[in-house]
Amino acid sequence: MPSLDLALNTTLLAQAFVTVLVIMDPLGNIPIFLTLTRNRSVQERRHAALQSVGVAAGVILVFAIFGQQLLTLLGISLEALQIAGGLLLGLIALELLAGGGHDEPSQVAHGNIAFVPLGTPLLAGPGAIAATMLYMQRADGFGGALSVVIALLGALSVSYVVMRYSHVIGRLLRENGINLVTRVMGLLAAAIGVQLVASGVAAWVIGGVS
Repeated sequence: MPSLDLALNTTLLAQAFVTVLVIMDPLGNIPIFLTLTRNRSVQERRHAALQSVGVAAGVILVFAIFGQQLLTLLGISLEALQIAGGLLLGLIALELLAGGGHDEPSQVAHGNIAFVPLGTPLLAGPGAIAATMLYMQRADGFGGALSVVIALLGALSVSYVVMRYSHVIGRLLRENGINLVTRVMGLLAAAIGVQLVASGVAAWVIGGVS
């Protein structure tokens, strides 16, 4: 019985980690998290951060695992997904560069904020889902798929740490620091989006549109 190839694709892992982390923009989410949890205890804030990461992981992993079946059912090619993901990243980049990467809530939510809006769409938004599906499609074998999953869990772990210590980070960076980091994230998202679109178009030019 052949053994599974568990060798990690470090290049794919790094690319997926950076892309998903840039899309989630943990530092840019600090003001939203603080607003949603301002009337909650420290323990409740930590629980909300952990639960929202768990919700986001579940949502994104479902699309990552069953994304291929969905694409096949809809007759969508990998190149089409790649170009769509690139265009979506471009829109996210424009919002980040304009300083409005995510809409801040007008009032504190009274329900389970870990599900909505923290888990989804703040963390598990369309950009993160599309990017994870794209990298999962690129994965070669079990080792490649495992690399994407590790990258996703790594990005979510960073998001959790940032939310858990959002009060401390917010005091250190202040509003100007958070805005600066958000705009840098926007620039990176724009570059990644352009590369995805260019690669998809090149694949169509060489192999034709299927």
